[in-house]
Amino acid sequence: MIARFLPVALSLLLAVSFSPASAQQFTPFGGSGDRDRGNANASIEAEVFLGALQAIRDFGLTGDDDSALWEKAIRGLIRELDDPYADVLTPDQVRAFEEESTGNYAGIGVQITELNERVTITAVFRNTPADQEGLLVGDRIVEVDGQDATEWTVGEASNNIRGEIGTTVEVKVQRDGIAQPIPVRMRRNQVHIPAVTSERIFGDVGYIHLDRVARNSAAEVDSVLAELDDTRGIILDLRRNPGGYLDESLNLADLFLDRGATLVTTRSRTPGLTGDVREESAFARRPARAHGKPIIVLVDRFSASASEIVAGALQDYDRAIVLGERTFGKGSVQSVIPLPGDHMIRLTSGEWFTPRGRSLNRPRDRDGRVIEPDSIPRFTSEGGRTIWGGGGVYPDLEIRPDTLTSREQDLFNAAISAEIPLQQRLQEAAFRVAQGYRESGEVPQGFPSADLDAFVDGLTGDGLDADVLDGEVREYLGWQLERILFERLELMARSLEVQLRRDAALSKAVELLQQASTLEELLAMVPEAERPVTQAQAGSGRGEGSEGGSP
Repeated sequence: MIARFLPVALSLLLAVSFSPASAQQFTPFGGSGDRDRGNANASIEAEVFLGALQAIRDFGLTGDDDSALWEKAIRGLIRELDDPYADVLTPDQVRAFEEESTGNYAGIGVQITELNERVTITAVFRNTPADQEGLLVGDRIVEVDGQDATEWTVGEASNNIRGEIGTTVEVKVQRDGIAQPIPVRMRRNQVHIPAVTSERIFGDVGYIHLDRVARNSAAEVDSVLAELDDTRGIILDLRRNPGGYLDESLNLADLFLDRGATLVTTRSRTPGLTGDVREESAFARRPARAHGKPIIVLVDRFSASASEIVAGALQDYDRAIVLGERTFGKGSVQSVIPLPGDHMIRLTSGEWFTPRGRSLNRPRDRDGRVIEPDSIPRFTSEGGRTIWGGGGVYPDLEIRPDTLTSREQDLFNAAISAEIPLQQRLQEAAFRVAQGYRESGEVPQGFPSADLDAFVDGLTGDGLDADVLDGEVREYLGWQLERILFERLELMARSLEVQLRRDAALSKAVELLQQASTLEELLAMVPEAERPVTQAQAGSGRGEGSEGGSP
């Protein structure tokens, strides 16, 4: 069961083989293996380390036991690497990481949210145990395997409903119109949450949203492209996409580029050899899909890792224009190596470059703070357009996201002061109205004004200052409620059309695609990108730096 989908910084995964046999042969702290290889200095340092650890254990004032000291030693070693992505993952973290990366988990197949102080089912995924047993959106979970769940949090409900594949769980739900809780017994199964959603908006514009680069993402996008084949253009939304699997990102880029095109190049250390760097490239293997169709890629500051590989490759080959903000700059690959006790260690082992040689990596210190360069190198796309390097992907057309007005900020500040969970109230109100439309079978034209009035009256009744709720704020609340209403009714095209009113990047993408009938026309509509200014230049008043090469 998925409670809430929070964005996390997924890594580009590079599998590293590791067997129990190799673990037994490895002597990490000055064992005979080191001495046999003549590595005496390493052995002495290892013995000093173990001696210090033993002294701290025996004489240190804190009196930490062995496991606590080893944990601290490992954390200290990781921190001193100055690698913001390095970490040692516990078994629970490994499972959570794999679930977020793949979209797979063992459960019953529902999404739950806390609404009106009850854990409520807000989505039922198709062909899952919950779907097959008739659970419905709006059902409130009141009991799990005989335990009272009426006061559980979303996390508690999720943890108790999940389990091993093939085991059973009995959930009791309260449903409107039925006096007694309904018992539903289900056998847990593997559940996959698709990473791809698609819609046809404004009749002839294809919209594809990819929220992570999970297993099978490329196949899902390929199927969607076939469904949107008759549209005038495609918007590929990679905003807030934290990345995922390297091979899937290559398969995604391969969908849009001709056979033989370079997808990405990696420069990494040869395992076990100090100072030895190897370079490898990946190439497209299939004919391009949606050949010649205008494509716009939306990115923002949270687009990272595998999503940057896709955006960078399409930009380099002039296969798409990129709109939005400069991306995160997660242009490094992590090797994930199994450790004893079902732990894993994640280490940065390489750096990624776009087909035209731009590094996707923005250097960061150990705390994740960006280390800006003094200048930004200039490159040219395959067709001769100016594109910029320096880490991350610079958009061809920079469009910053919409921000709250001062009056809207006043609303949220007032809600916090009055201890009103405004976002939750918006979800609850839209969900309640959506339930009414489900029961009647009608399709709303928008959020009903009477329900908006009732919502506003409820806020004032809960202590929100009425002066805050002026016309501008009411319009904002109505927009939010209308967008969520269509989303709850699974009318995603309508929800996107409402979102577009305050989504400048999406609005511009639709505008461009409605004007351009070919990719060439689309590229011609985007002005030459000006040289970006780094934070270092902005702070010092320096002008342009020297240009980089165009390999």
